[in-house]
Amino acid sequence: MPAPLHESAGKGYASLRESLVIRFDGRTPKEWSETATGVKTRLAGGDRSIALTFDACGSPRGKGFDAPLIDFLEREKIPATLFVSGLWIDANPALFRRLAANPLFEIANHGHRHRPASVTGQKAYGIVGTRTVGDVVDEIELNARRIEEITGKRPAFYRSGTAYYDEVAVDIVAALGERVAGYSLLGDAGATFSPEQVRAALLKARPGDIALLHMNHPESGTAAGVMAAIPELRKRGFRFVKLSDVPVK
Repeated sequence: MPAPLHESAGKGYASLRESLVIRFDGRTPKEWSETATGVKTRLAGGDRSIALTFDACGSPRGKGFDAPLIDFLEREKIPATLFVSGLWIDANPALFRRLAANPLFEIANHGHRHRPASVTGQKAYGIVGTRTVGDVVDEIELNARRIEEITGKRPAFYRSGTAYYDEVAVDIVAALGERVAGYSLLGDAGATFSPEQVRAALLKARPGDIALLHMNHPESGTAAGVMAAIPELRKRGFRFVKLSDVPVK
C-alpha cells in the first residue's frame, strides 16, 4: 500500500497542496489546448538556436529507451532537454540516474503519471486529465520532488502528458515555480513518424524553435531521422541548446 501523500512527498507537501487548492479552486477554465495562455513555445532572442526536447512518457507502450538516439546525442555533444515522467522513472531507474548525471542533458518534468493538465478532467488523445486543482498539484509536484530527490536539482520546466493544458493548470505550474514548455516544431508526432518524416520536419526548423520528439520508442523512426537532420542543421548554422540556456517565450 503506498504511503500517505504527505509522507511520500516530503514534509510540507500537504500544506502546500491545501494552499494551492484554496487559491485556485473555483476558477473555471476557458481554454483547452497545447497553446493555452502561459505556455512557452519558442526561444527568445535572435540567434540561430534550436532546443531539442525529448519526452519519456512511461505509458504501457512507452516505457522503452531509444539508446541509439541518446548515444548519438552524447557522441555529437548535442545538448537536449529530457522530459521524464514518474512512470518512466519507475521503469528505468538506473537509466534515469545515468542521464541525469550527464551535464549535456537537462531533466524536466513530464508529470507524475503522464496526464493532461486540467482542473476538470478534460481528455486529450483518449487520456483522461487531472480532475481537480489538487490533482494538478499532485501531477506536477510529486514528480518534481522525485526528480529533485534523485538528481539534487529541481526541474525548471514542465510539460504535461499529451502537452494539453487549461490556463488554470498553467497558472498552477507557475505557482509551483516551473514554466510550461510547449513546442513550435512537431518532430516525430508522438514517435509515429518514419525517419524520412522526422528528418523533413526538423529541416523546417526556424531560429528559436522548440522541437518536440520522443526518447522512449526505440522502434520508431526518431533516432534515424534525428541523425539524418543534425548534420544539415549544423551546416545551416544552427546551434542546439537546453531550455534553461536561453530565455523562452
